[in-house]
Amino acid sequence: MSPRHRLVALSVVVLWGLNFLAIRYGLDYFPPLFMAGLRFLVIAIPVIAFVSRPQVPLRWMLLYGLGFGTLQFMGLFLAMHLGMPTGLASLVLQTSAPFTVVLGALLLRERITTRQIAGITVAMAGMALILVDRAEHSAAAGVIPVLLTIGGGLAWAFGNIGSRLAEPADPLRFTLWMTVVPPVPLLTLSAVVEGPTTGWRALAHSLGSVPGREALAGLAYVVLLGTIAGSGLWTWLMARYPSSTVAPVSLLVPVVGIAASFLILHERPTLLALAGGIVVLAGCFAGLTGARPTRPAPEAEPVRV
Repeated sequence: MSPRHRLVALSVVVLWGLNFLAIRYGLDYFPPLFMAGLRFLVIAIPVIAFVSRPQVPLRWMLLYGLGFGTLQFMGLFLAMHLGMPTGLASLVLQTSAPFTVVLGALLLRERITTRQIAGITVAMAGMALILVDRAEHSAAAGVIPVLLTIGGGLAWAFGNIGSRLAEPADPLRFTLWMTVVPPVPLLTLSAVVEGPTTGWRALAHSLGSVPGREALAGLAYVVLLGTIAGSGLWTWLMARYPSSTVAPVSLLVPVVGIAASFLILHERPTLLALAGGIVVLAGCFAGLTGARPTRPAPEAEPVRV
């Protein structure tokens, strides 16, 4: 990446790292499936009304919307609701990086090197340490949130492939229209699992309590900065570089997420969980970096974000 594009990538890292704090405040008040659907609904309504649909194949928009939007956040929000620590969630979700590289090789025929395979293997060993730690501390209840978060990472990887195949000329408009996909499946699941009026009653009474107002502030951050700004910039990068170049950047997100959770939420991860996290990041940085873009030099293109 060029220095300018590295700065864009680091901006996404900060936005997404702090996004986990905002999600935590929201989930302390709203039901998880309802909040996941609501975060996209409040964007989708004005998008349908005021933003023209991007000229990309519908199948790739659906893949992006179902992977990056629906399934990723369904898994993540349920995991955090079931007890996944905020900082640890920001780490485990980064399984999207090795998943993206593997899917890029399998589905897009992108070249994968021996070094990348070794890095993915080490990263998965780190995830195994985290699973062992959660199993020791919370039995099955500790393993299920980790597995849900890993599932969210896999869904994110499929979304990355969808955005790469779509090759949108206007990545921000493409990202905005992605939000049209998740509300119906997520809010339908919320009605079935959480109750048809549970989330809406919580929303109606949110201004009347401090936790409700904090949840609304968290929702606003997730919508405006986490989704529109962060996802728009991420899609812009994915459209210009190979998956194996962009995906590893997301591995810096847990550095922000864990630090912010420690400072603000006073979360203290165990030594085994920290060791697993270090192994994950070491494996990914060692094995998933160094790829060069296969497209014309992006410095010659104007920035349109």
